[in-house]
Amino acid sequence: MRVPGNPRAQVVGVGNRLDVGTVARVRPRLHEAVDSGRGDLIVDLSRLEMIDATGLGVLVGTHRRAVGAERRLVLRGVPPRVMRVLAVTRLNRVLTVELPAAAVA
Repeated sequence: MRVPGNPRAQVVGVGNRLDVGTVARVRPRLHEAVDSGRGDLIVDLSRLEMIDATGLGVLVGTHRRAVGAERRLVLRGVPPRVMRVLAVTRLNRVLTVELPAAAVA
């Protein structure tokens, strides 16, 4: 999906789980999105309910792949529970997290 106002950006949605049971399906989708596009790769986490260390690893790996492709990985719609995990692991300092419009205003 393309993003209005940023035609080079892509959005990839992640389901309600990003864990050891789902990464085999999600990782190739994210890597294909990095390899096939240009501009920002926006990963929509708004439906995400559960993430484990394997899921965090997929996000970090996709971030590295995006940097190698001169792209930027942006996490959108990060639920509070997942944001706490990112903060505890300090990944919120490595990964770009899009702030909600209300927080920007």
